[in-house]
Amino acid sequence: MRILIVGAGAVGGYFGGKLLQSGQDVTFLVRPARAQKLKQNGLIIKNPGNQLISLPSPPLVTTEQISHPYDLILLSCKAYDLENAIDSFSPAVGPNTAILPLLNGMRHIQILEQAFGREKVLGGLCNIVSTVEADGTIYRMTPIHNIIFGELDGAKSDRTSRIADIFKQTDFQSEHSENILLAMWEKWLFLASLAASTCLMRAPIGDIIASPDGKTFILMLIEEIRSIALKAGYAPGVERAHQMLTEPGSKLTASMYRDLQNGSRIEADHIVGDLLFRAEQSGIDLNSLIRLRAAYTHLKSYELQRSAV
Repeated sequence: MRILIVGAGAVGGYFGGKLLQSGQDVTFLVRPARAQKLKQNGLIIKNPGNQLISLPSPPLVTTEQISHPYDLILLSCKAYDLENAIDSFSPAVGPNTAILPLLNGMRHIQILEQAFGREKVLGGLCNIVSTVEADGTIYRMTPIHNIIFGELDGAKSDRTSRIADIFKQTDFQSEHSENILLAMWEKWLFLASLAASTCLMRAPIGDIIASPDGKTFILMLIEEIRSIALKAGYAPGVERAHQMLTEPGSKLTASMYRDLQNGSRIEADHIVGDLLFRAEQSGIDLNSLIRLRAAYTHLKSYELQRSAV
């Protein structure tokens, strides 16, 4: 199976590197600057405990160099880069190509379906805390590293079975899900609750919990988001969110919080705004989503300030 990894950053570089290490036919679609660094230093992955994996001369391609379709395209860009990413990998999409996005939220599914047709798009998510260091090394900071994927309609197919077999040959965890949309909603609920609360309060979970009404705020925020999922026909579990987002002393923050603190671009519309859009479309009274709305206003105000600089 020919696999194209779109980008070689904290997510695509990590999982693509693990697939390459296991002997798979992997090529990275990268921009010229990243290509130059990978040619010089190779693809280096640092795992917890500082264990290094070095993959010299990983196969690279730029958009204009794509000469044939790929069987699987693994997509892990930021949501605000999705349109540019689509333009970059479109020449690699053929009649039998499967596109596996690992983006957060759900809006990207509709965008990819409109661009390539529903039959080419899989559902997927990943759980990993990783970053790209200044020298280009990909650093996985915690033990968690998994991919969950499946057909959007829940059916098992030859292509997803082949992907499952390939993923099993790596040392990251993977799951071939028969209800991938529910799994995506569960991650979205957790991530949106984490991002909305830590960004709005500009604090990690432990500090919010230690503050007056902090725990109540987070629990009510989770319920607001869950109400949107229920209206959409999904009943995501909240046990993980309740446990991790109410833990006293926790230093947990969202990557969006860290981006905001660094003055970087954020995925406000994809992670939080799209929830409000779906709520309004489904007839939910937006006055019942006061915490989520406050978080979105905060994030959009940040974006306006950033764009004015």
